[in-house]
Amino acid sequence: MKKWIFLVVVLAAGYFGYTQWRGWQAKTAAEDEPLRPTTAPVIVTNIDFAVNAAGTITPAEQVSVRPQVNGIIKTLPVDIGNQVKTGDLLFTLDDQDLQTERSSKLIDIEAAKLQLEKAERDYKRAQDLLVSKLISQETFDDTKTIYDLAKNTVDQKLKDLHLIEYQITLTKIVAPFDCTILTRPVSVGQAVSGSGGFNSGTEVLTVADLNSMVIDAHVNQADVPRLRLAQKVEITVEAVPGLELTGVVQRIAPQATIVNNIKGFDARILLQHVDPRVRPGMTANVRIPVATAAHVMAVPLSAVFTEKDPDSDNMERFVYVKEGDHFEKRDVQVGVSDYFYAEIQRGLTGNEIVSLEMPAAERDRQTKNLAVMKNGGGIAATSHAGSATNVQPAKVAVTAVATNTPGATNAARGVSSAGGTAAGAAQ
Repeated sequence: MKKWIFLVVVLAAGYFGYTQWRGWQAKTAAEDEPLRPTTAPVIVTNIDFAVNAAGTITPAEQVSVRPQVNGIIKTLPVDIGNQVKTGDLLFTLDDQDLQTERSSKLIDIEAAKLQLEKAERDYKRAQDLLVSKLISQETFDDTKTIYDLAKNTVDQKLKDLHLIEYQITLTKIVAPFDCTILTRPVSVGQAVSGSGGFNSGTEVLTVADLNSMVIDAHVNQADVPRLRLAQKVEITVEAVPGLELTGVVQRIAPQATIVNNIKGFDARILLQHVDPRVRPGMTANVRIPVATAAHVMAVPLSAVFTEKDPDSDNMERFVYVKEGDHFEKRDVQVGVSDYFYAEIQRGLTGNEIVSLEMPAAERDRQTKNLAVMKNGGGIAATSHAGSATNVQPAKVAVTAVATNTPGATNAARGVSSAGGTAAGAAQ
């Protein structure tokens, strides 16, 4: 019996010690954890909102060099990285077969010309004989036909010769503009096909003008309405720390595309004053300033709330201002916003404190309204900036939010008419 009593005492003491240890741990953790601020002062600051995107640097002019005729690479004097001028030789094809065919065409032309001379003599003689009525009209017509056919044969042979000579000129490929050799996938002696074939020909070289570079960026659809052509752009290159470049928006795609499950629009940005350290394929970060406000009153973005007026169906913006030991709801006019602060153009002064979350009294009031709606399905009274207005509960929606700048986010939360929590995002 004593053993059982001793065992119960030991277990009770162990349980008591464990609960005391857990309580001490929880208290220590609570003391160590920093409290999240619930209020913030109205401050004067500069707000600069910009659209950010990432893209790949590519040459503005890049060409895949392919021969127009079939052949074998005879000379290839350039290599990867070489810089060439307009008209400089890039490569040549072996033209021995074409030269042989050209010689054959020249012999055919000489033979055709001899046939033409004979036909011309016969034609002139037939004209004299016809006048003297020594031959029939039919014989004369046959002679004239032979003469005309001989002329046509000479013309055809000359055209064939010109075609061969043109093909010979195509065996010599020169640079279309001042450029740099990017790739050279073939070597001397390799057979290549012309661009007129079914596979568009063999790529011998890839050349590009590295003095003119562009960035192909994918801009979120929510930010595209703020872009315009010739807009200034700030650029940084990940591979070259500290390098800051400038550019302009050169083109905005008219149709959206989906990249990494994000719908947006392709934008082409032309770099100004290209740095020699910048090379094709590097990743660039693009910042496009779209709205700025200097030395303005501002509050954290989470302090601004948006509510839909059930009477006018307009969105109203307001903050909760600290008045003694309570908070007062006050309508404000919001200007420029970034991802952190919203400009307050009207409704606040520089020495006031605003709440970063919905005050407890307001939450309790809305909870009671929701309970009334749920139990009786009747009309709930809602206070708007100190005045009582009867509205249908289904139309009341308080959302933490918002500025007039799309793309901004809001960490504040508010109670919606459905009794849930609505996270605001700037529209």
